[in-house]
Amino acid sequence: MTDPNRPDYPGSPNGEPEATDLWAHNSPASSAASAPSAAGHTVWERDVLEKLVFATIKEQRSARRWRIFTRMMWLLVVIGVAWALFSRETATTSMTTPHTAVVDIKGEIAAGNEASAEYVVAAMRSAFEDSGAQAVVLLINSPGGSPVQAGIISDEIQRLKSKYNKPVYAVVEETCASAAYYIASSADEIYVDKASIVGSIGVLMDGFGFTGTMEKLGVERRLLTAGANKGFLDPFSPMSDEQRQYAMQMLDQIHQQFIGVVKKGRGDRLKETPETFSGLFWTGQHAVEMGLADDLGNLDYVAREVVKAEEVVDYTRRENVAERLVKRFGAAMGAGAAKALQSASWQMR
Repeated sequence: MTDPNRPDYPGSPNGEPEATDLWAHNSPASSAASAPSAAGHTVWERDVLEKLVFATIKEQRSARRWRIFTRMMWLLVVIGVAWALFSRETATTSMTTPHTAVVDIKGEIAAGNEASAEYVVAAMRSAFEDSGAQAVVLLINSPGGSPVQAGIISDEIQRLKSKYNKPVYAVVEETCASAAYYIASSADEIYVDKASIVGSIGVLMDGFGFTGTMEKLGVERRLLTAGANKGFLDPFSPMSDEQRQYAMQMLDQIHQQFIGVVKKGRGDRLKETPETFSGLFWTGQHAVEMGLADDLGNLDYVAREVVKAEEVVDYTRRENVAERLVKRFGAAMGAGAAKALQSASWQMR
């Protein structure tokens, strides 16, 4: 007899529910069905991990290469600076073939410049010592500068000429004035362009005086000195008649030294007039007429026609890169004090 309230289970014998197989999900058929999904998930994770690892390794290699490159560049910079510090930018080495040696004197003649006695004398010595140099040409383009530097160069010219028995010629480009002419007058001959500026045989000392301006502005100058003339040439203090006279005596003495060098160097070729040593300057053509120069001509003309050695070799001593950097940055702190001292020095201009 069947119970009308009892649920019917189709497909079950006797209408009874079949027992559930709790291990059915672990059956071989079930495992086979789920394997492809699990394997695909594992492969994807492995690919991502491999990409991350390789990307990290690549980044580390790139960073390591960049560090090596940077260190090598710094090493090259250090080597370059060291080489520049111990090298000299001389133009040539010794040559045995006959040639005309050239030394440039350009710009202001002053200590620390390329036209300083240090650089010019070193270049001249190299030129004179070279057995192939038939003569030394001073290629000049300078408005003047320090009589001390010019005097050192002039004295060395005389010494080297007598020691090596080689002639020295001065060739003027645009300007050869004051201290530059001081040097040129020690050469055996002077060649100029017809439009060159030559002469200015004189000495000056320049500066400013602000005493009147300070009084108008109500500014008091407080200068304490030990010594009555210690404040001599101070632009904010008045100059006494005695100090002015003392300064003029020094200027006259240096001027006479300049005149003596010119007269000794030019000798009978000099046609002296009242204006010769007045500080005036003239064109190259007029300078030849006055005996301040010997003839018109440039460097090539002198090498070809006078020295008879057309090959020109430059012995000029120039600053190297390291020296320029040191001057620009390392010496900048003392530039103000140096300029203040130089402004009160003697100048031939």
